[in-house]
Amino acid sequence: MSLKIRIITPDKIVWNTTTTEVILPSTTGPLGILNDHAPLITALDIGVLRIKTNDSWEPIILLGGFAEINNNNIIVLVNGVEEIKKGDVTAAFNEVEDASLVLENAKTDKEKLKASQNLKRIASRAQALTFF
Repeated sequence: MSLKIRIITPDKIVWNTTTTEVILPSTTGPLGILNDHAPLITALDIGVLRIKTNDSWEPIILLGGFAEINNNNIIVLVNGVEEIKKGDVTAAFNEVEDASLVLENAKTDKEKLKASQNLKRIASRAQALTFF
């Protein structure tokens, strides 16, 4: 038996496939989903969703949203996604350091929120690159 996963943004269906395992970036931490998982609705943070394809993992960056798991179907509704291509892992982690400094130097609540979201996105990209 397998899981069916659909990732949907406001614009389009980004992913529609079957798999054996998914790891979601829930707001409380990574959430592993296998066959016959209990029904669940969870909020998703900015982070890396991983889909197991054959013997490897396919990373996709989610920009926040919700997921519903029911009867081996996973529906992921997100604000947006970033698909990852192979890149320089060291450079990506340097970007994380730069984004951390921007967050530390943010003055207003609005600047802090924007810098925090940007840091999560950049850190997720760096993490996703480690899967290649």
